[in-house]
Amino acid sequence: MRSVLIVLFDEVQSLDVTGPLEVFANARDHAGNHAYHVRTASLGGTPIRTSSGLRITPDTDLAAAHGQAWDLLLLPGGHGARHPDPELTTWIRANAPRAARLASVCTGAFLLAEAGLLNGRTATTHWAYCAELAGKYPGVTVDPDPIFIKDGNLATSAGVTAGIDLALALLEDDLGRDTALATARHLVVFLRRPGGQSQFSAQLQAQTATRKPIRHVQQWITEHPAENLTVEGLALKANLSPRQFARAFTTEVGMTPGRYVDQVRIEAARRRLEDSADGIEEAARACGYGTPEAMRRAFIKTLGVSPAEYRRRFTTKENHADRHPAVRPLRTP
Repeated sequence: MRSVLIVLFDEVQSLDVTGPLEVFANARDHAGNHAYHVRTASLGGTPIRTSSGLRITPDTDLAAAHGQAWDLLLLPGGHGARHPDPELTTWIRANAPRAARLASVCTGAFLLAEAGLLNGRTATTHWAYCAELAGKYPGVTVDPDPIFIKDGNLATSAGVTAGIDLALALLEDDLGRDTALATARHLVVFLRRPGGQSQFSAQLQAQTATRKPIRHVQQWITEHPAENLTVEGLALKANLSPRQFARAFTTEVGMTPGRYVDQVRIEAARRRLEDSADGIEEAARACGYGTPEAMRRAFIKTLGVSPAEYRRRFTTKENHADRHPAVRPLRTP
C-alpha cells in the first residue's frame, strides 16, 4: 500500500485537498484492496479552516510525521500557501526530500518554491498566479498553460479541479490505466485531461455573448468545427447581415469571429491528437482545416510545433512518462 501525506494549513483551498484525497482513497488494486494509505497533517495537529470556511481535523501533527518517508507528499494551495507560516516552510524543506514524489495543487507550488524545491525546475500553478510565482521565484521556470506538469519526481498542477487530473495521472502511473479509469468512473469524472491540455479553452478565453443569437452561434462553432464557418454563413444563423454580425460578435465576445473560429479549431484538433487514434489528415478534415498542411501552419503559428510533434509529446503514455517541452499557450489578441 502506497503512502500519501497531504499537508493542511489555514486558508487552504478545500477542493485542492479533497479532490486528490478522494482519488487516492477510492483507488483499489487488482485484488480489490485499498491502493493508498492517505493521511492528513497540520502544524500541531490542530483543526484548520479552509478558504471557504470549512473546518478540517487532520489525522496527525506534522511533528509526528517528521523524518518519515512517503510515496507521495502533496501540498494543496489556497491563500495560506501564498503566505505560508515560516514553521511550515521549514518543515517542508526538511522533510520533502524524504518523499519518493512531491506534488502540489494550484498555489501549493508557492510552498515548494518558498522551500527552495522548485529551483531549476519547470512548474505550473493556477493561471491567475503564474506571473506572481515567476516574479517572486526567478529560479523557477513557470509554464502557465498546462493543466499539470511532471518534472522528474516532482509534479505541479493548475488550479483547483486540475488536482483531480494530476491525482488520476499519478494513479495511472502507479497502477495502470484500467485502475485509473475505474476510479474515475466511480467518481464520475473523466479519466483525466492530458497534462499538456491548456488551462484555457476557447470558451473560457472569450466572453459569453449576452444576446441569444450570438450565443447560439458560439455554441454552433464549438459543435461544428468542420463546417464552413465564414462570417457570411454564421451571420445567416444569427439572422443578421455579415456586417452587423461581425460587429456584434466582436463587441459581445471580445474577439472577431475569425479569431474565435481559429481558437475553437485548434482546440478541437489538440483534443483529437491527444485522445484519438485519428491520422493527421483525418483530424485536419474533422476540425475544419481541409488539408494537413493548413492544420500544420495553424499549429506552427499558434503552438510553435507541428501536429505530428504535438502528438508525439502529448499522447497519453508519453505524457506521463516525462515532462514535455513547453508549447506556447493559446493567446487572445
